[in-house]
Amino acid sequence: MSPLEKTVVFGTEDVLVNLCDSVTKVLTLATNSQIHYSAMVQRISKTCLKPDIGCFVLFDGGFSGLVIINFSAQAAMELYERYMLNMGLPKDGLASAFTSDEVANVMGELMNQIVGDFTGKIGRELQTHITQNQPKMLAINKQVILSVDANLDQPEARRVTFYTGSNNIFYLEMAIDRTEFIKLHDFDPNEALDPDELIARAGETKPEAPPPSGGHDDSDELLKSLGM
Repeated sequence: MSPLEKTVVFGTEDVLVNLCDSVTKVLTLATNSQIHYSAMVQRISKTCLKPDIGCFVLFDGGFSGLVIINFSAQAAMELYERYMLNMGLPKDGLASAFTSDEVANVMGELMNQIVGDFTGKIGRELQTHITQNQPKMLAINKQVILSVDANLDQPEARRVTFYTGSNNIFYLEMAIDRTEFIKLHDFDPNEALDPDELIARAGETKPEAPPPSGGHDDSDELLKSLGM
């Protein structure tokens, strides 16, 4: 077999699988329920925030891109309630509407954990580094088209369907620059682990507490910047 035939190429779909695995891992652990995704992926021409809750985060570094998760009200409330109950909070103390600040904070925190897990895996498996901004979450009643505020020469976009433990549906959308990582020689991904990563792994068995409830200032400013 020639050296060319042995070449391992890591492309857009491989990045997407890593991201999808992070979504299922984090949400399954946080909610103590089985989250899974479709084996089929859609090629899309644009990424959008859609009702009822849209959550997005930008990343940059080794490659740039945008990740969006669009939750229906039913999916968001199921994940929120399961997460809070899994932490031992009483059911009668939970928010009753998906538009509440508490639900927004929890979904934003879960998004932050998902992308954090994803960027950690990318750093180990591709030996590159990407950074993320703070995830933004919006309760919206109409579709919002988002363009990536990054240098994307050949953007590629994908959409994947996810299912909660109660079969409520939500969608993940990803847009990144068309890229391929070519493996030049074998290496052990675990050798790249730093002490902070080891500590983070040790704490994965315990879900994090959600941040305190806040107002709508951040969401209002974001809506204004989007022209809404």
